[in-house]
Amino acid sequence: MTEDEIIKRLIHSNDTSAFSILYDKYADKIYYKCLSLVKDKQLAQDLTHDIFVKIFVTIRKFNFQSSFATWIYRITYNFCIDFIRKQQKQQVTRLDEEEDYVDDDIGDEELFAISVDKLEVILAQIPSEDKAILLMKYQDELSLKDIMQLLDISESATKMRIKRAKEKVITLSKSIN
Repeated sequence: MTEDEIIKRLIHSNDTSAFSILYDKYADKIYYKCLSLVKDKQLAQDLTHDIFVKIFVTIRKFNFQSSFATWIYRITYNFCIDFIRKQQKQQVTRLDEEEDYVDDDIGDEELFAISVDKLEVILAQIPSEDKAILLMKYQDELSLKDIMQLLDISESATKMRIKRAKEKVITLSKSIN
């Protein structure tokens, strides 16, 4: 059975064995994405469970226009970011999508020159949305198009968020010894 056939079977009959197949395939990926965002193993496990409940409840909304993996990644990312926002009780301001964009490669050399230990300290200090977008680009190696689709924002807004996140990392790297 293909993945699409498994999903259709789940959508039409709520077949728990079909859901179990999808769970087995994606549980580790979702867990590690949650862990990369919340940095707590137990919390990542709890979030993974909650995300699978959400996937089961909303599977009928999957329209096969994107890959199932992309759809799940988007749910995971949004669920974790919403959780972090609630935890921190921060108000997140959206970036102006019309702002002029400067070259996306700005700061890559300086970014790659930062040691892993120093980078871990910096990533723990920057806002979770900045951290997530940098992880999508550099760790998960998602294309600009995939990031745009996951975040549901324009190309210029995506580029600007990446640029600003990189600038924050570089600025912090200069202040940490």
